[in-house]
Amino acid sequence: MALREDLLRYLNEDIPSGDVTSRAMIPDRRCAARITGKERAIISGLAEAEALCSHCNITFTRKVAEGAEIQPGTVIAELEGSAAEILMVERTMLNLMSRMSGIATTTRRVVEAAKAANPKVRIAGTRKTAPGLRLCDKQALVTGGADPHRMNLSDMILIKDNHLTLVPLEEAVQKARAYSRYVNVEVEVETAKDALTAARSGADIILLDNMSPRDVQGTLDLLTQQGVREQVVIEVSGNITPKTLESYAVLGIDTISMGSLTHTVKNIDISLDVMAAVSTVKIF
Repeated sequence: MALREDLLRYLNEDIPSGDVTSRAMIPDRRCAARITGKERAIISGLAEAEALCSHCNITFTRKVAEGAEIQPGTVIAELEGSAAEILMVERTMLNLMSRMSGIATTTRRVVEAAKAANPKVRIAGTRKTAPGLRLCDKQALVTGGADPHRMNLSDMILIKDNHLTLVPLEEAVQKARAYSRYVNVEVEVETAKDALTAARSGADIILLDNMSPRDVQGTLDLLTQQGVREQVVIEVSGNITPKTLESYAVLGIDTISMGSLTHTVKNIDISLDVMAAVSTVKIF
């Protein structure tokens, strides 16, 4: 199988003319290595690491599963192959695993906190991902238990404040509905009145943006009174942090989307260590 285009790009970025250090000093020999986690974490990026190793003819043996919770010192994977190839792919592989595991770890904590407050609420990511890393960032969200939300602008219609500066809300929803019967229409609003207009105009999802918990509850009450609450999915977003998460989750909303899951990432400390060579003694 050909290496995924984005992974090949990441690797080539680090070796435009090969690994000159290994070329200068490492003979043509094989070795083994271990990838170890240095802190408690949810592991993500195993498929990406394995694909990179396969591309370099390195045997990659998983010692934990994708999404596993590890403790410091846990061996995540074992490698065997050309020493030069292992050293060449090391940093690209670890960078991806460290970032993806960081996203998955934070996401899992947020998902568990939200579920404790409201078992029905879902956590979702956003498009606030690192340029070029969206596939990896979104996969890490899924590993952590969140909904990845839309991958790109082609996935669904999301009418935001800048769109509504150019087109009135009701007209915008009507145009979106007329554009396609097969694409969901989401509308971002900041007031209960606009949420009601969006629901009556035919929106599938209403995003309550930068509202306080009190304002969100008031909006839900209005939609219920007008008989349209069950027609729409209610998503809330905007400056929601782990400290304020519970106050939103308990309100009976459907989804909480958080850009911080991917735009503010703390990498997990993961290392690769080449194993010392073992001498072979011949017995005659």
